[in-house]
Amino acid sequence: MERINLHEPGNKGEEQRTGSEWCRENEASMKPVNHIMKQVLRSGAAVITAMVIGSVPFSFAQESVAVRAALVTGGLPLDDPNAAAWSSAAPASFPMSPQVHWPNRIQEVTVKDVSVRALHDGKQVAFLLEYSDPTQDPDDAAAFEFMVGDKKAHFAHGQPMLQVEGGPVNIWFWKNKAGKAVDMSAKGFGTLKPQAHQDVNAKGAYSNGTWKVVFSRNLSTEHPEEDVQITPGQFISIAFAVWDGRKDAAGELVEKGSQKSVSSWWYFRADAPPDYSSYMYAAVAVALALGFQFVLIRKLKKGQ
Repeated sequence: MERINLHEPGNKGEEQRTGSEWCRENEASMKPVNHIMKQVLRSGAAVITAMVIGSVPFSFAQESVAVRAALVTGGLPLDDPNAAAWSSAAPASFPMSPQVHWPNRIQEVTVKDVSVRALHDGKQVAFLLEYSDPTQDPDDAAAFEFMVGDKKAHFAHGQPMLQVEGGPVNIWFWKNKAGKAVDMSAKGFGTLKPQAHQDVNAKGAYSNGTWKVVFSRNLSTEHPEEDVQITPGQFISIAFAVWDGRKDAAGELVEKGSQKSVSSWWYFRADAPPDYSSYMYAAVAVALALGFQFVLIRKLKKGQ
């Protein structure tokens, strides 16, 4: 009997068998390759998305309780509480309450909350303090308070408290009848005093039952041991105080000295100049990821 060689190319059955088997084998071999390619593409897209999203900075945690000084060009409204430029600054509102930490206390205060805006130009910073006051009085006054250095201090003049070390604090004080600011320092109750150097300016304007007071100063000074140093991009502790200068029936000031409306510590931050380096790094990362996918897919195709 003649033996048929199934491996001879002239055999039609072998051509049909090997052709169909080749298609099945090729299809089977393509499935894992295609699966791998899809996984590579999906993972690559996920990596790229994560890189792009990760390159956008977020600071929502502290922004909700912060005064933000936007970076502007073209000058600051240093001596104009009613300047149109203030409308470009986002306001932040803070509750006020009677000062009860020092024995000479007060139980009721006129000012229950304040609104604060801020702008800076990279050299100077300007704050706009707004609050309601039914009457304009010579002894109406307001103040900003900042921690100085890294030492934690209480908002009440840096007074030592339980688990809080004392001072130092830098206080920017304004009174209506003086019409100017006083740059002050304290390390606790009874230690408040004007500084030998005066770096702060202030101007107030009263209208329709509302005080608007502008405070301004250079971001940094030559007296870091006494003055708060403002570095754009960093959060700084800030507090506020207000005195209603009205008098009682006996002609005595109702709010004076430690008898005032105060806030607790909040946050302040001057915006840093735009930094686009993170977007550049993200673009490089995306290019590398795409290049890696291209090389990997080519190798997979050659390997099959």
